[in-house]
Amino acid sequence: MVSIINIPKRKIIIKGEVTTQVTTQVTTQAYVPDYKIVSEIQYTSNGEKLIIAKDINETTITLDSTKNSKVIIKALTNVRLLPDIGKIDEEWDELQLDWGACVQFQFVEGNWIILSSDGLKMS
Repeated sequence: MVSIINIPKRKIIIKGEVTTQVTTQVTTQAYVPDYKIVSEIQYTSNGEKLIIAKDINETTITLDSTKNSKVIIKALTNVRLLPDIGKIDEEWDELQLDWGACVQFQFVEGNWIILSSDGLKMS
């Protein structure tokens, strides 16, 4: 994403002459979309707020704590979720989501915590 910042005009006076100078500064920032549609066998989160898994029989998504602190996963296929470090809810090494499940995660003190979910079954 490119953003253009206009710096206020400056007046320069040189021996009775007045000139106006406008300075324009261009800054660049890495653009990360708000969502990602995942149709690969394996995917690692990359700063998105929402990841939708679909159009594949099964996928494995790794939650990257260096790029995400909060993410929502919507499963329109079978999804195996893995944390990059720590555990999920301080208990699980991985989580299996079935079709239709939607889970929100927050990275807290070295673990991925489930903030809200639908369709999770404890078995």
